[in-house]
Amino acid sequence: MSDVIKPDDEVLATSEWPALLRKIRARTPARLFVGRAGAGYRTATQLDLREAHAAARDAVKDELDLNAAFGVDFVKKWELTEFRTCARDKNEYLLRPDLGRQFDEESSARLAKNRPHTNDIQIAIGDGLSMTAVAEQVPYLLPLLFDGARKRGSSAGRPFAIRHCRVGILNEIGDLLAPQVAVLLIGERPGLATATSLSAYLAFRPQRGHTDADRNLISNIHARGVSAEEASERILNLAERMMTSKISGVSLQNDLRRLE
Repeated sequence: MSDVIKPDDEVLATSEWPALLRKIRARTPARLFVGRAGAGYRTATQLDLREAHAAARDAVKDELDLNAAFGVDFVKKWELTEFRTCARDKNEYLLRPDLGRQFDEESSARLAKNRPHTNDIQIAIGDGLSMTAVAEQVPYLLPLLFDGARKRGSSAGRPFAIRHCRVGILNEIGDLLAPQVAVLLIGERPGLATATSLSAYLAFRPQRGHTDADRNLISNIHARGVSAEEASERILNLAERMMTSKISGVSLQNDLRRLE
């Protein structure tokens, strides 16, 4: 029969694949056209999947440790300090997303007392669902954001880190510090393609009661996705549009180019 599937040792080498298949493989990290052994994956593919799954689990379970994640020199240079949400541990954080959207009493009081208010931009770093992504991307992205904001004439408040953080914490940042634009760099939920993907959520004058509809997102910040340089430009361009139009979220035109 002409449609009989060839055994593995007769499968075409990658270099001999039709152009369409090579284009598909080049555009996605998904495990397509990887071959098979009987009805299952080949051993190498199966081991790769198990490694990726283990990395994803570790990324979710890892706890925030500023010195371990960024190094002592980086923490000292940026004067990074840690604040906490109402989630007491990682298990509670995973089971109670609402607790990750609120600072605990001590952090709320310390943040309101010791942080400058009414900056143009306030950047926070949240562990989210991948501490691995935060440790991998933030050391490259944070300096670019501050340097870019300075060149554009925007004031930026000293960054800080948040343990057991959810996106909704943006509302409390807005209530406590009142920046024009709040930016949250947070670890994305890891998958089997990468566990190092970071997201940037932005909101114009966030406040209690705001939802995802009031925020904008730049996602897939990692080596095989959006680079730190490109992410920085997109974030600052978006923040500039927010400050000009006085809105964010679904009401804001989805245009990441810099304003003329």
